[in-house]
Amino acid sequence: MKENNKKASLWKSLRVGLAFLAGIIIYAYGFEITKIDLEELRSETRQQSLVRVTRALAQPDIFQYEQESQIFTAPVYVTCPAGDAVIAEPDTSEPYVIVTPACAEVGETVTVEGFNFFPNSSGPVRFVPGNDPTNVVELGNDTANADAEGHFVTTITLPNRPSDDVQFIRATMRRNVGAPQFTQTAHDTWEKIIETVFLALLATTLGTILAIPLSFIAARNLMKPVRSPLTSIALSTLGWPLGIALGLFVVNAVADFTAPFTSSILVNIASVLLVPVVLTFSLRWALPQDDVASPPLGLRLGRLVVLFVSALIGFFWMYQLAGLSMNVGRSTEASLGSFAFFGRFLVQLGDILIVTTPAVGAFAAGSVFGNFLGRVGQRAAEKINEGTVKIVNLIASAAAGGTVFGLIGWLVEWLYQIGRPEYTQTGPILVGAALGLLLAIFTKAKDTLPTGLVIYYITRTILNTLRSVEALVMAIVFVIAVGIGPFAGVMALGLHTIVSLAKLYSEQVESIQSGPLEAITATGANRLQTIIYAVVPQIVPPYISYTMYRWDINVRMSTIIGFVGGGGIGFLLQQNINLLNYRAASAQMIAIAVVVSIMDYVSSVMREKAV
Repeated sequence: MKENNKKASLWKSLRVGLAFLAGIIIYAYGFEITKIDLEELRSETRQQSLVRVTRALAQPDIFQYEQESQIFTAPVYVTCPAGDAVIAEPDTSEPYVIVTPACAEVGETVTVEGFNFFPNSSGPVRFVPGNDPTNVVELGNDTANADAEGHFVTTITLPNRPSDDVQFIRATMRRNVGAPQFTQTAHDTWEKIIETVFLALLATTLGTILAIPLSFIAARNLMKPVRSPLTSIALSTLGWPLGIALGLFVVNAVADFTAPFTSSILVNIASVLLVPVVLTFSLRWALPQDDVASPPLGLRLGRLVVLFVSALIGFFWMYQLAGLSMNVGRSTEASLGSFAFFGRFLVQLGDILIVTTPAVGAFAAGSVFGNFLGRVGQRAAEKINEGTVKIVNLIASAAAGGTVFGLIGWLVEWLYQIGRPEYTQTGPILVGAALGLLLAIFTKAKDTLPTGLVIYYITRTILNTLRSVEALVMAIVFVIAVGIGPFAGVMALGLHTIVSLAKLYSEQVESIQSGPLEAITATGANRLQTIIYAVVPQIVPPYISYTMYRWDINVRMSTIIGFVGGGGIGFLLQQNINLLNYRAASAQMIAIAVVVSIMDYVSSVMREKAV
């Protein structure tokens, strides 16, 4: 027994030793790959550069003074003339400089002594070649610091500029006067840091609005119970693209009809005020609350017609609202003075409404058609015999599969421009139809399929894929799309915020208590009612906390995307680093640190009060 213990102990020690050796080899190879070499750190050249940059960073270019200067030029010979170097005596009643010796060889050091300058002033002492003291070409310099008596002593090494003519040493001493003022760098930094904060604010707002609905379909506990028969799935799949295409066509037709009326503010105001009244009465008639008995077919068709016309009027109202916003903004911009940005804001709001209205109409029409055909399929699966349902499933599934794969093939063709329809259209449609047929064949006619989990996995895959792409890369793409500036930064951070918050929100939904969810479901509530009354009350505090934290993250990320033209203070910081203007870069880094610290404090206080 003891022998076995010894063998086990020996084997254990051997494994530990081998693991330790493997760790040493791994880290040794890591040092080789990362080229760690402390000799570079001890390099005199790098030490000098490090000291210079560190000193520059420690003196941020934030304040400046008005300065007054005293300039005096003293003669010097390089090299010594054949005779004695004759130097005129300076006027000692004024600032003057004495160079000792008055002549020297190239590379020798001379002493420069100044008298009667401003007390406690400082400035450069430079060698000026040539026989003209106003020559702007200056070589070999040092910095002099005058004492309280206006006296300084420094040395300067004569450069390789020999001449038989007299040359000069120039001392330029300066002192600050008046109160300190902000530098141009400080003003630029202030403007860019404000731009950074609002860039992050808009990106966070945009991301939050779109991430909230996505979080519900990316939550497994909400989507797992959702099941539908194949008939409903296939018909709903066919209804969505049909509805989207029809919605785009209808909304664009309404836009063309509305265009001649959008230029008049009076028509805009009348439409914006009267249309809601008309819609209220028409929708009350078309969607009665107390209609218990099944209405006649003619009445139901009339109500559908009224709903369709109401939708058209609603889109007309949206375009008129956009026209009113743009017209008011343009007409008031010039008269608002310092608040002209509000007029431009109204113009942009109207433009956003014009751009998003077709998308809203397409999504709404797709939702209506998809839900309607889905309900038709649900009722068919419930009330029709299995044989008929099986036939419907075969036809509808084949059509749905062909449609989905055909759309994917169209996307591939658009991206890669293959130019072979048999590969990007005919082939995908046939493959999709075949897969749809196989699914219908091997699925029982009235069995339900986990549609919720399919939607959940698709959504999660898209979110994870987009989240793996850094905001910096997104900013590069959006800079190409909208140009260099903060708008590209808003778009990039907004997209990254959507996918990041949707993941955080969905995980919070997945961690809610199941009791309220089961209680609301037991009452017969539909999906929307379940979310409103069982899910939302449990997720409001963490949603607020995550949103505030994301704003803090976006402020920090906006300094990075500025390096690729995404606006914000990062753009200014990159310019100054590239220009080796480390004092200005230091001012921007201080501004970033201050803003991030303030944001962290404010967000923590708001989270404490809200959560």
